[in-house]
Amino acid sequence: MELVTTAFPPSSAGWPASRAGAVLSIDLAALAANYRLVAGQAAGAVCAAVVKADAYGLGVAQVAPVLEQAGARQFFVAHVDEGLELRAHVSAGAGITVLHGPRPDAVKACLAGGLRPVLNSLEQIGWVRQAARATGRGVGVVLQLDTGMSRFGLSEADVAELASTPALLEGLHVELIMSHLACADTPADPANAMQAACLRRMAAMLPPAPLSLAASSGIFLGPAYHFDLVRPGAALYGVAPNRESSGLLRPVVGLSAHVLQIRTLQSGDRVGYGLTWQASAPRRVATIAAGYADGQARHGAGQQCAWFRGQRLPVLGRISMDSMTVDITDVPQGQLEVDGMVDLLNPGYGVDALAEAQGTIGYEILTSLGRRYHRVYTDGACAAEHSHAGEGARA
Repeated sequence: MELVTTAFPPSSAGWPASRAGAVLSIDLAALAANYRLVAGQAAGAVCAAVVKADAYGLGVAQVAPVLEQAGARQFFVAHVDEGLELRAHVSAGAGITVLHGPRPDAVKACLAGGLRPVLNSLEQIGWVRQAARATGRGVGVVLQLDTGMSRFGLSEADVAELASTPALLEGLHVELIMSHLACADTPADPANAMQAACLRRMAAMLPPAPLSLAASSGIFLGPAYHFDLVRPGAALYGVAPNRESSGLLRPVVGLSAHVLQIRTLQSGDRVGYGLTWQASAPRRVATIAAGYADGQARHGAGQQCAWFRGQRLPVLGRISMDSMTVDITDVPQGQLEVDGMVDLLNPGYGVDALAEAQGTIGYEILTSLGRRYHRVYTDGACAAEHSHAGEGARA
């Protein structure tokens, strides 16, 4: 089966399969299916795609064209340079919005690159207004309102100032007014409805424009939160943003690591830094080529595991920078050998499960995976072909 791509830009370089310690597989068909599912959840609203942080660590050069083909016409990134990089991978008509807005010295590059800035403060509004005046043409912008999260956005006092002094928006075409939900991963939290009402109230003071509130979690809260545009990110990559979305999304990421060494421990032998784990009976253990530099966090190591042919392999002791040790005692002799592979992520044990073991969220897992893997981009039909861990023994 032909891979979608094996060419990587410097920002997401993959190591050759013959030299890499682990293989990260990205199912682009599942990615597209997730986009279509989320867009269907918010039917009636424009469904954008958030591809910041190198498409949540999965490679914007490979991910963005698939999302555009699936129907995305608007893309969101965090920084100006992410937008400039993205421009090379989507069509000329695709819209790119920069969530942080530009810093003062980045305004010119932002506008010259055809990027739409999100203006979060009166200072940012002033910088872009000055640039619009210098060019003599209007600039399309997004205004973000702080509806209670106290992170980004114009305060109610800022909005009142804009309303009383229209000249502050001179030369700026407000194309979207947005905010961000703080508690969308908890559907019953009353803060969600309060923020939606606050967005409506504050937006009514500004020039008429489409509204946007929901990111991945908010989309699954229902139509009351969809407004005119939704901004899914993690959900596209298979992360369930709340319980309402659990089981609906297809897994996008798989991860398999090579076995570097196998040894037999005797009762009393210890494992890893600090010698924190001790064998109470003879055990067979395997050291595998993935560690905390590859997104396998030290925190919660005792709850983490690898998998081989459906067999759970507990992590023993502390996870090192480049490796970890797992218990393979219950794997029949001869099935798993040196240079064989075990799964760290697979369809039955995905990003959310690993996040739970590490005591974090799937967003952090994806963006921490690192660059030391060989990356395989598949169209779904050939995903099984590249699941080395299912075969186990060295080929």
